[in-house]
Amino acid sequence: MASRLIVSPFTLAYYTYHCFYSTGWMGPVSIFGYFVVGTIANKILMGPIVATLFEQEKLEGDFRFKHMQIRVNAESAAFYRAGKVEHMRTNRRLQALLETQKSLINKELWLYIGVNTFDYLGGFLSYLIIAIPIFTGVYDGLTPGELSALISKNAFVCIYLINGFTQLIDLSTTLSDVAGYTHRIGELREVMDDILRKQCDYDPASGESPLDTAFILEHLSYKSPYSDELLVEDLSLKISQGTHLLVVGNTGTGKTSLLRVLNRLWEAQSGFVQMTTCFGPRGTLFLPQKPYLTDGTLREQVIYPLKDIYPVSGSVDDDRIVQFLELAGVSSLLKRTGGLDEKVDWNWYDVLSPGEMQRLSFARLFYLQPKYAVLDEATSALAEEAEAQLYRTCKQLGMTMVSLGHRSSLEKYHDVQLKLCGGGRWELTKLKGNSRNLSHMEETM
Repeated sequence: MASRLIVSPFTLAYYTYHCFYSTGWMGPVSIFGYFVVGTIANKILMGPIVATLFEQEKLEGDFRFKHMQIRVNAESAAFYRAGKVEHMRTNRRLQALLETQKSLINKELWLYIGVNTFDYLGGFLSYLIIAIPIFTGVYDGLTPGELSALISKNAFVCIYLINGFTQLIDLSTTLSDVAGYTHRIGELREVMDDILRKQCDYDPASGESPLDTAFILEHLSYKSPYSDELLVEDLSLKISQGTHLLVVGNTGTGKTSLLRVLNRLWEAQSGFVQMTTCFGPRGTLFLPQKPYLTDGTLREQVIYPLKDIYPVSGSVDDDRIVQFLELAGVSSLLKRTGGLDEKVDWNWYDVLSPGEMQRLSFARLFYLQPKYAVLDEATSALAEEAEAQLYRTCKQLGMTMVSLGHRSSLEKYHDVQLKLCGGGRWELTKLKGNSRNLSHMEETM
């Protein structure tokens, strides 16, 4: 498209001049008018294609997502004997995609007919432009030989000028595809830019934040984007270094939703959230209930995401990695993988049990040693004894923990408990025996 659009203006200007010199004003005006008519016709035919291509790309993404979902959860679906159900659901998405593709083909057919019609009628137009002055007697004084040479010259100029416009019209099929893709990608970029602006949009009236504070919540109310019911209303607290916070509550009261609001994945309904440390190594690190394991060696699992995103200064300390694997209780992986840097040909999710995956994620946490560790039921697959060992290690490494969980055994490792009661209600209480570093909490209680 770019090469044609760059060259075409020079070509059209050159042959427009020669066409005017050879045929008079009638030739260029007729060709330009023909081009305007063709452009309008193709614009009308392109309109439905852009919207349909946008829908087709969306449905194709949905179908691929469903395919990926089945691949990842094939074992769980097999235990449910859900093969026929998933086949039916996947087939339904495929049929919706095929129907949209058929509609797109039908609409593109009319565009191709319009483009080809314009191409062929252009040839007739060139001879009409030549024929008019001949039959009106403009060239009556010429001999047959001179008339033949003049017709040949004028035909070449007119046909080349029309061909230049025809090439531009031919771009309409490509342009309709590009417009559809651009529309879909443009919407994605707008949403991403909007999220980025909100993540960086701190309240200037809040002043300087204490260096030992990770999050500041002021009169925060939030809800799920898919519901109108408030999960939490008018919550105010500060999450400070050295003060370990435990968030409890029944399922559906908004525990995990709070983490989404803190990380700006969800918008707050009202109030103010300020994050003074960034998510990632050395700042705030999030450990979900189901750990994320990348592909690669055991070393890459432990140091993730340092290798690809954050620069690692110097060589990675093998002794530290082995030590943290032992503290997390997964030193046996060294033997199973053949070493830290041995490539494995398996999927980590298929080989490791849920408990081993959670232990490996703690080894990663120990290695990265962030200031704040947000643990969303990160020990749900482990026994209380293993849970105690992991939490003690986190404290020894100087991390401040924000834990979400149901177990009463977690209380002994935290200083303050935030209980979400549902319906927007919440309770903030000190935990017995854990009374140090509570000054920031007391300000908002």
